Amino acid sequence: MPRFSVIVPAYQVQAYLHECLESVLSQSCPDLELIAVDDASPDACGAIIDEFAARDPRVRAVHLPENVGLGPARNAGAAHACGDYLLFLDSDDTLTPDALRSIADRLKETGEPDVLVFDYARTYWTGEAVRNQAALHLSEQGPAPFRLEDRPGLLRLLMVAWNKAYRREFVEAEGFAFPTGWYEDTPWTYPVLMTADSLATLDRVCVHYRQRRQGSILRTTSDRHFDVFDQYDRVFAFLDGHPELARWRPVLFRRMVHHLGIVYARRDRLPRGSRARFLRQARAHYRRYRTPGAPVPLRCRIHHTLIRFGLHRTYRTLQLASAVQRAAARTTGRVLRGLRSAGLRAHYRVQRCLPLCADRAVFTAYDGRGHSCSPGALEAAFRDLAPHVRTAWAARPEHHHAIPPGPRRLVPGTAAYWTALARSRYLVSNTEFDHRLAKRRGQVLIQTGQGTPLGHIGLDLQERPAAARGRDFGRLLKDVDAWDYVLSANRHTTLTHERVHPGRYTVLEYGCPRNDVLWTATAADVARLRSSLGIPEGSVAILYAPTYRDYRRSQRHSLDLQRIVRRLGPRFLVLARAHHAWGAPLAESAGRVVDVSGHPSVEALCLASDALVTDYSSLMFDYANLDRPIVIHADDREAHEAARGTYFDLRAFPPGAIARGEDELIDIFATGHWRGSRSAQLRSAFRGRFCTWDDGRAAERVVRRVVLGESELPPVVPLEERCPVPSAAASQVREPLATVPRPAGPGLVSDVL
Repeated sequence: MPRFSVIVPAYQVQAYLHECLESVLSQSCPDLELIAVDDASPDACGAIIDEFAARDPRVRAVHLPENVGLGPARNAGAAHACGDYLLFLDSDDTLTPDALRSIADRLKETGEPDVLVFDYARTYWTGEAVRNQAALHLSEQGPAPFRLEDRPGLLRLLMVAWNKAYRREFVEAEGFAFPTGWYEDTPWTYPVLMTADSLATLDRVCVHYRQRRQGSILRTTSDRHFDVFDQYDRVFAFLDGHPELARWRPVLFRRMVHHLGIVYARRDRLPRGSRARFLRQARAHYRRYRTPGAPVPLRCRIHHTLIRFGLHRTYRTLQLASAVQRAAARTTGRVLRGLRSAGLRAHYRVQRCLPLCADRAVFTAYDGRGHSCSPGALEAAFRDLAPHVRTAWAARPEHHHAIPPGPRRLVPGTAAYWTALARSRYLVSNTEFDHRLAKRRGQVLIQTGQGTPLGHIGLDLQERPAAARGRDFGRLLKDVDAWDYVLSANRHTTLTHERVHPGRYTVLEYGCPRNDVLWTATAADVARLRSSLGIPEGSVAILYAPTYRDYRRSQRHSLDLQRIVRRLGPRFLVLARAHHAWGAPLAESAGRVVDVSGHPSVEALCLASDALVTDYSSLMFDYANLDRPIVIHADDREAHEAARGTYFDLRAFPPGAIARGEDELIDIFATGHWRGSRSAQLRSAFRGRFCTWDDGRAAERVVRRVVLGESELPPVVPLEERCPVPSAAASQVREPLATVPRPAGPGLVSDVL
């Protein structure tokens, strides 16, 4: 008996079926059967299914003699199922990597519930992926499993069959089956959720819901959209047969009205001339199933009124008025934006004609984020060593809270911003400067970069379209031509920049300014930072900071952080930090997993932690300055190197132990190898290669050379004579945690180290 039975009905989807079936068979949880149902498809779907069945014994091919539609095809597949849990997957959608593993773990954690609801992301033909906007209802906080009355918000999710796992014995005992017709998910999902004795949620994208450019059934203009009325007749008939569920009638009535309004309002669904008929039938259903006393939210009352009275002309008039209002607003917005842009360009030209201010400097980082990275360190050094220079920081308004007192705050795109760019002598950034910037004679542009590069950057991305993401390399070279100075932390960075950013700038191989604080902080600073993050005394804080995945549509990480801290015991906690390009938290803060993606300073997080777990992030080069353990989790090395490329093989020259999977990562910490002698040797060699200039005075050297014009700069303290800031807790954990069971598998550590 397999753990999962994945049922995939197929009809006229030959272009997508391969990807769908492969996404199931390539899951890291192999305990499954794949039941592919050929719904008498006239294309090659049947042959494709037979090819997969011949190749993999887990695939069962079911061929129907005639086309019966999606619902009955699912029933035919479920009749052959033997798994503990049923999953339904549409044949043009795909499971995300490790989805079944996550589902299996969550089912075990929550005591084998009747239904597990998980998340999905819409994927568009352009390559864009957008997560479900109602994902907040999938929070795993609180008791689990639960009943629907404990979490009624689940009814606000998309009512489809493929975002849930169903316990097969529960489905068979209740006799659930899909009806014929379109919108067949409606009379399945509502009864299932209302009847289930135990529900659980999984806050993880497990399905990529393909938004096809053409060919989607629900975007087909047809009278079949009238099937929605029959489906709601079945829903309310189910309620009539189960009086104990009568409390859900008002909720389902409101959901029905909302659904009917969507079908009516979409112009690509109902044929011309049938909209008035649809609204009349919607009015009849409204009156038939209306529940007296059911409160209607204020924002929905107009919608309900139009359907209740079947006001077709009024509905169309309001739609037309709304469309006209939106069009007018868009036109007005475009005109105003055009006038504003023209005015700012004129303002910038005028400001460029005025004298340059030798005592002004503008800083920015990560295209308008807060005070951080090397520009942040340089801005502080400007104020300390060159107080005659007035500094300003350009950042979007939502990041102004992260700017310390001292620099003037600027909002990109404003008149003050363009005035500062036109008249300031020093311009400092770690990304490309504003492409509309026209460098003046006498201006000094300092490009700090974003640390030591492991993945390809600059012109090397010309052969990596996934990582380049539409980058304009002509504009890049134009930007490079304006640089006066480029900062470098080591010889590797210098050689790389000179090759991939060819220009006439001067390389200042003085160290990485953002790492200065890693040398100048004190033990008291570390204790204060740990206290502010809520790290208990004596705990081992692991900073988990993965890099951006260029080849993934979804940036969900592959590690189950909650499982890791459970296995390692109460001494350990994880600080989860998302890459700045993700734009979203990395994990949900719960228990001993704390998401710190919104923390303004990654350097502070490094100081507060006792060890770093990363993959291919340049943060490893910075963290090595602390001489604290680093563990590399490289479970997708081939995919990452194919998409981004790397400048050297991290396996041949790592900063510490390397884990190829989650169990190996647990094993490395459980056995103490994360801070063992071999890891220390690897880290020492790594530091000797990449941390030779970082001694806490990099920003000072830059300011003295560029601003003060000094030629005699502070000498570099030899690496062996430096004293890194001590870790607050790692030294307290000396004995191996022998109580943590080691995962089974040959050579998990010996092969790595």
